[in-house]
Amino acid sequence: QGNMAFAGKYEFEGDENYDEFVKAIGLPNDKAEMGRNCKIVTEVVQNGNDFTWTQHFPGGRTTTNTFTIGKEADMETMGARKFKATVKMEDGKIVADFPNYRHTAEISGGKLVEISTAAGIVYKRTSKRIA
Repeated sequence: QGNMAFAGKYEFEGDENYDEFVKAIGLPNDKAEMGRNCKIVTEVVQNGNDFTWTQHFPGGRTTTNTFTIGKEADMETMGARKFKATVKMEDGKIVADFPNYRHTAEISGGKLVEISTAAGIVYKRTSKRIA
């Protein structure tokens, strides 16, 4: 797959354990409602170990995290909280420890598979490649 495996545009296809997960991380109800079955488009620009990871939400809101593998970066959580994290690459997966959950992302079968774990609850989001 090489190092550029993540670059592309992906559209939300499905998820598992969303409600349990947002409860576990304490996401307010209005934000939880907005994110449910939300056709988020994730755009990943990758240049070696440098990433720009943008999520486009319906209605025009976007969140962008820019990071370099192995270096601390300013990041934003699902609930729009800002924090610092060092993103790692483990077995071809991007791994980030957020303040209240652990997030991994990988390309599997041409899809972007993101898994967030909080308090033993595993939230899985799958997006299909559209570009």
